[in-house]
Amino acid sequence: MGYHRSDVVERAIGVLDETGLEALSMRRLAADLGVQAGALYHHFDNKAALLAAVADEILRRGRRPAEIVAWDAELHLLCVELRDAMRRHRDGAALIAQVHRSDAEALERPLRSALERGGADDRLARVGARSLVRFVLSHEDDDADDFALGLGLLLDGLRQRLTTSA
Repeated sequence: MGYHRSDVVERAIGVLDETGLEALSMRRLAADLGVQAGALYHHFDNKAALLAAVADEILRRGRRPAEIVAWDAELHLLCVELRDAMRRHRDGAALIAQVHRSDAEALERPLRSALERGGADDRLARVGARSLVRFVLSHEDDDADDFALGLGLLLDGLRQRLTTSA
């Protein structure tokens, strides 16, 4: 069977949803695809690279079409999208948190950009983005109203910092 990198990622997401992160292995994935485990290394250098690709795809699927919005509305939207993407797949939050530990910049970059558009200096943009990502990663199981309240509190604090520093 011929397969592409996208086929491997798609099947990996299926295995993740069916069995969870702990059971997602190169060997299991290869068996599901009907190939030898070594064949997967044609597409991915190691399991970490595969997991990063799966996390990227989960996040890509969670994104909504880009719109021009105020910086704080963009932050809100990005955080909600991240939470929704993590909740859409079994162990999605654990996978994204694991990948985030080794590549924090990928999740934080769009948030930093929105904060900088709002007038944040480098430090506030960096710490604000990191704080938002950590909030979302650690509160994905919260009730929707509690999540919205917590996110609102963080955004209110960032708005206040930007208002007083302007």
